Amino acid sequence: MNTQSGDGTAYGLPLGRSDVLLTSVTRGTPMGELLRRYWHPVGVAADATQTPRKVRVLGEDLILFRTSLGSPGLVYPRCAHRGANLFYGRVDERGIRCCYHGWLFGPQGECLEQPCEAGGGRALGLFRQPWYPIEERYGLLFAYLGPSDRKPVLPRYDVLETLSPGEWIEADDSSIGSGGPVIVPCNWLQHFENVMDPFHVPVLHGSFSGLQFVAEMGVLPQVKFEATARGIRSTQLRTLEDGSVFRRVTEAVLPTVRVVPSPRVGSYQAAESIGWILPIDDTHFRIYVAGRVREAGALGRMKSKFNHKSWFDLTDEEHQRFPGDYEAQVGQGPVTLHSEEHLVSSDRGVSMLRQLLRKQIEAVAGGANPPGVAFDESQSLVKLAAGNFLDPLPAS
Repeated sequence: MNTQSGDGTAYGLPLGRSDVLLTSVTRGTPMGELLRRYWHPVGVAADATQTPRKVRVLGEDLILFRTSLGSPGLVYPRCAHRGANLFYGRVDERGIRCCYHGWLFGPQGECLEQPCEAGGGRALGLFRQPWYPIEERYGLLFAYLGPSDRKPVLPRYDVLETLSPGEWIEADDSSIGSGGPVIVPCNWLQHFENVMDPFHVPVLHGSFSGLQFVAEMGVLPQVKFEATARGIRSTQLRTLEDGSVFRRVTEAVLPTVRVVPSPRVGSYQAAESIGWILPIDDTHFRIYVAGRVREAGALGRMKSKFNHKSWFDLTDEEHQRFPGDYEAQVGQGPVTLHSEEHLVSSDRGVSMLRQLLRKQIEAVAGGANPPGVAFDESQSLVKLAAGNFLDPLPAS
């Protein structure tokens, strides 16, 4: 990107452009179709109740509910009969009933009753409410919004499958890692590629935000980026004062999974939690997290402090003086202008992630399955390398 002015002023600066191929998540777009080949969290388990709940996922507005017998459902909001919104419906043991004429739909959209029709509806099988598959795991509700004939099994993750005595899995919907509020008003990729940007940590989190983590995280690391079977991994090496090496591994896993071990370290071990970035639409996202804990609410306490305050308690002046991930990413705009970027060697992880996404967009468009999807439960386990580790001093 160059200005038209020879002295570098902004006069004549071309209009910036976003890379829509990578950022648009709506149905029918290349990225939207790639993302729809995976499962995405749409809420914590407690979000599905007998009170219909609005959810927005990949640019689609949907209704989440749970029958009184415990079956969750995720359906298109407009009733298949006359278009009344099922948000105003009533849920019973079999499904959700439209407020307008009482049509009853099961969790998989099957039409079960048409009260105003003779015999309760003699042609129920001719009608079906559009729906999406939904499953529960790790205290979260996952939905699959893609083609039925390509639906993979819901993956499991090794760091959440093996629990030590006294541990259990806790789910959190407060967008841990966003640096701010639950719903973030910018494109999902502005956050996802941040996972492959370890160099911002000593600058943003070690200086501008105040020292948010431990002192070791403020050391500029030596970094190696690698492609994995399902994403990109960074290995960060920091030499400590005693000569030992703090080895930190983070992973960006398709489709939107961030595996970032605690930046407060605490102990050297595999990553304690993983987060799923949910693209709400092209200009909003949120994060759902599941992790191993020993105390209730432990995940929520991981959220960063700024000037010894929570993000919500900062004044406008403090938000400017102590910016964090939220300010750095939202400050790029609702969808960043890629044509105005100047990527350099420290952005290698970001470049690799974008290249991977482009490659998989092409693969899906060509009829192939994207990486990491499995269609057999025996192949559903995702093995991760992320964590904080301490490499001992070399033997003398």
